[in-house]
Amino acid sequence: MYLIVTRAFPPELGGMQSLMWGLSREMSKNFMIKVFADYQENHKDFDEQMSFSIERVGGIKFLRKIRKAQLINEFLKENKVQGIIADHWKSLELIKTDKKKYCLIHGKEINHPLGSSLNKRAIKVLNNVEKVIANSEYTKNLAINNGVDQSRLIVINPGADPVQALNKKSLEKVESLLKVKTPRLITVSRFDKRKNHEKIIMALRNLKQLYPDIVYICIGYGDEEKNIKKLVEELDLTSQVMFFKDISVDLKNALLAKSNIFVMPSIIYKTSVEGFGIAYVEAAQYGIPSLGGKDGGASDVIDNDKTGLICDGNNLDEIYSSLNSMIENKKYIEFGKNAKEYVLKFQWDKTFEEYKKILN
Repeated sequence: MYLIVTRAFPPELGGMQSLMWGLSREMSKNFMIKVFADYQENHKDFDEQMSFSIERVGGIKFLRKIRKAQLINEFLKENKVQGIIADHWKSLELIKTDKKKYCLIHGKEINHPLGSSLNKRAIKVLNNVEKVIANSEYTKNLAINNGVDQSRLIVINPGADPVQALNKKSLEKVESLLKVKTPRLITVSRFDKRKNHEKIIMALRNLKQLYPDIVYICIGYGDEEKNIKKLVEELDLTSQVMFFKDISVDLKNALLAKSNIFVMPSIIYKTSVEGFGIAYVEAAQYGIPSLGGKDGGASDVIDNDKTGLICDGNNLDEIYSSLNSMIENKKYIEFGKNAKEYVLKFQWDKTFEEYKKILN
């Protein structure tokens, strides 16, 4: 039996939640597993449908971590367990066992100054596990620079589920919303500084001069939402930018599939960094190429000048010229076909083979 310890798990939505759910599902096809996850409202209906056991732990954050560790430590004493897989070094910090431990790392949670208290705590945990599983080459190199033992590190990109069939009604709704708007740019992400919506909108002001019918679709929510909407008004782009949040998965997928370029030229903001970017994979599955940033793990997902482009997200001119070069002569069509084929390697059935190599 393997234990999976995670703070992020469905029915809550998000990239980490999808990653830990996909991993748990694939693990359960090959091993007996038990998941220890944080409490979520409406979790019962979800948990009852699973073929494996999920134990939920509630309470305020600090006490929840202690309580969860106590439950796991008790479980380890009473049951035969081969190993533990955790979503975060903090999930392993209070677990006392000599069983094999595996820890996933994603980027920003290990990006603390060398010698800082958080850096020391992270290194203490990560240098005492069997394997540290980085989500990209970028995250692996970041970990090495921050003191993680290189011999423990391995890169396994996050897996993706096969693309969902598109809903006809949602597609019709998107067509009626967008009508003659073209080219169509889209970002599906939280509104935070690292995602770089601000510079995309600034580039859009110039692109509008060349492409009067251009549209930029923003799906998400977050701390920067008010600032981004204010910028759109200031630059007189309210006719070019469409905001969506709290929409159905069917509508999100239809908007994605009917777009031309996925745009997320991520940057490093303070310690926050894009370790991988599963959103690029999701776009590519619908034949949509991406513009990604050089700072982060986008290069693991985007084959530069074949399935999209990598640019310097801090450089407004590069964002503008990269988008313009993809729009000119509709180069995004060729990139999109390549992207759809390229991302087949990220499907869970292939990704999990890499996990099997280290677990067996």
